[in-house]
Amino acid sequence: MLQVFDRRRAGVLLHPTSLPDSTHGALGQAARSFVDWLVAGGFSVWQFLPLGPVGDDRSPYFARSNHAGDPGLIDLATLASTGLIDAASLGHARRAALLSAASTALHARPGAARDAFHAFQRDSAHWLPDYGLFSAIQQRESGRPWWEWPAPLRSREPSALARARRELAGVIAEVEACQYFFHAQWKALRAYAASHGVRLFGDVPIYLAPDSVEVWAHPELFQLDASGRPTAVAGVPPDYFSADGQLWGNPLYRWEAHLETGFAWWLERLQAQFDLFDLVRIDHFRGLEAYWAVPWGAPTAATGEWRKAPGHALLAAALRTFGSLAVVAEDLGVITPEVEALRDAFALPGMRIAQFGFDGDQRNVHVPHNWVARSVAYTGTHDNDTTAGWLESLDAGGRKFVADYVGAAAPEGTVGALNRTVLASVAVLAIVPMQDLLGLGTEARMNLPGTTEGNWGWRFGWGDVPDLLGARCRYWNQLYGRL
Repeated sequence: MLQVFDRRRAGVLLHPTSLPDSTHGALGQAARSFVDWLVAGGFSVWQFLPLGPVGDDRSPYFARSNHAGDPGLIDLATLASTGLIDAASLGHARRAALLSAASTALHARPGAARDAFHAFQRDSAHWLPDYGLFSAIQQRESGRPWWEWPAPLRSREPSALARARRELAGVIAEVEACQYFFHAQWKALRAYAASHGVRLFGDVPIYLAPDSVEVWAHPELFQLDASGRPTAVAGVPPDYFSADGQLWGNPLYRWEAHLETGFAWWLERLQAQFDLFDLVRIDHFRGLEAYWAVPWGAPTAATGEWRKAPGHALLAAALRTFGSLAVVAEDLGVITPEVEALRDAFALPGMRIAQFGFDGDQRNVHVPHNWVARSVAYTGTHDNDTTAGWLESLDAGGRKFVADYVGAAAPEGTVGALNRTVLASVAVLAIVPMQDLLGLGTEARMNLPGTTEGNWGWRFGWGDVPDLLGARCRYWNQLYGRL
């Protein structure tokens, strides 16, 4: 694993679904071109949102698997270049049909690709068979969640699973092949990034979707009733983003079961992320100290309660296993001294968000002059409005306060000056969302928390990128010691 915090660095937050020129999938030339742009701009970190398969709402935070990648990111042009599909069919045949054809070719043709696929199956035997079967059954069950499947499949009776494997062998083969394509392309992208000095920064959602393979395969690790439904679900209390709190709906962990196994499931989960990334962020880190539990069926998250979690024991087990923790603590929201103590006990960097620092409270940890070196600083995150959109939402006095603070008499205006403030800060790692580098407004916002429609769809085009932006970013990164 490459070092990230060995020196001051700068990076860009951009999920691969936002890449331009990715009609055939993001994990090919589109991603390599962005790595090249990062290098030209003096950036050495690329931050992603979670990479797992998404549902109809496209949220990468409603994870359906700890290990599987989103097939929508697979680059079809790469498959065509290796002869697994006909290049002439790109742009004409449906994506699903092309992936199916590539799977058929992979299984039918002896050679290096098939040998590599069989090696991937062996290396992934701890998760791939369950994921393939889960996905195939769900397709046959018309997308119904696993707790609505026939009882023998819902409760994983061995004879029922064996029968389903036989009956659905063809679908399972396609699912497993797609996972091979994803992981092979990701491995190639990571190698390309590393060869250009770029570190990859991932994101681990603290919770999984209720309709996920792990909850089906390991119900004993989650707070479920006998039918497989959650007895309480995750969320957060009322906060900056929502007056009613956020009702996420994810099943909560049965922490006593994890303690009994020495956190084996969690350690495997973290290992899977370290296999993909040089650095990972644990989303909603505060849930490892205490989590907000909302009764099943409650209309909002406001009726929840805080319950303690064994985060110290978990992180201690992870430190013993991995020797070091390439982890960033997402310490936003309701943060208590206990959460800060957990973060600091393992010397984990926290997060500082410039947009949160202009409420007039000089003690606010998000005011740039209060930032500390052991932190990752941002203008905003995927959950914030873009900086331009946020500034537009302020009253005239608020906009003047921000402009005065960042010295917005600079030619690039307040958005550019705030980008520079983040890059100039004491934080060891500075991250700027691509939308803010481009100065885009609310129309480019990635996500509005508490909503399920209209999110996760933003994409930029190379025509949106000013010719001199890369050179300007490189100058800033050199000026502020991040090159």
